[in-house]
Amino acid sequence: MKIAVSGKGGAGKTTVSALLCRALESEGREVLGIDADSNPNLAYVLRLPQPEKITPLAEMEDLIREKTGARKGSYGTYFKINPEVSDIPERFQYRSGNIRLLVMGATKQGGGGCACPEFVLVKSLIGHLLLNRNQDMIIDMEAGLEHLGRGVAEKVDLLLVVVQASRVGCLTASRIHKLAKEIHIRNICGVGNMIASEEDEEYLRNQVRELEFLAHLPICSEIKDYEREGKDLFDILSLRENANKLVERIREVSHA
Repeated sequence: MKIAVSGKGGAGKTTVSALLCRALESEGREVLGIDADSNPNLAYVLRLPQPEKITPLAEMEDLIREKTGARKGSYGTYFKINPEVSDIPERFQYRSGNIRLLVMGATKQGGGGCACPEFVLVKSLIGHLLLNRNQDMIIDMEAGLEHLGRGVAEKVDLLLVVVQASRVGCLTASRIHKLAKEIHIRNICGVGNMIASEEDEEYLRNQVRELEFLAHLPICSEIKDYEREGKDLFDILSLRENANKLVERIREVSHA
């Protein structure tokens, strides 16, 4: 099962990504989590030890120079656009139970665009993992899908778009769906998050008609306290039950 999770900032995609990782782990499966957000927080939600000390791969200047031949931020110079990345997972993964985590990060410098060496490194690594790793994989993406190029995107079993019942959230979800279709992602579904009522569910169905919603996760008042205390969100019974049901629905639609 290889699932990319996207959505508007603040929609709860990192929480959903972490719950999917934990749900698969609870089945006895080994999971590779990939944090490809420019503001990486998956390590915190998965309760890895000392997550504040993790340096995203996109910020490792020595690694970028080793793999691409260019210094981070060295725009306008030649560098390898197909770097060898197969050794990176074993060198830089972090472990939490049966979950392995790679923290990619993303380009933050203005003008970096998609032609900078750090972006090439991250995109090449995600492509390598999707094409060569036969294991469960959860990718915490941004709203943009630049890391998933044509050809690579076809290896994703499902793009899961996390949506809150707001106008901006629904507009973002529709844009993500359009981008995903353009790069030929086969299965694109939604999950409603922080749902307060049946009216919220109906609003999502009406505003984002192009998405099939696999689940509607209700507002959970316990999340804030659990996060503040560094507790595992998967210990919240309602979240655990919903995450397990979501995994089953994902299997049904993706045949993963």
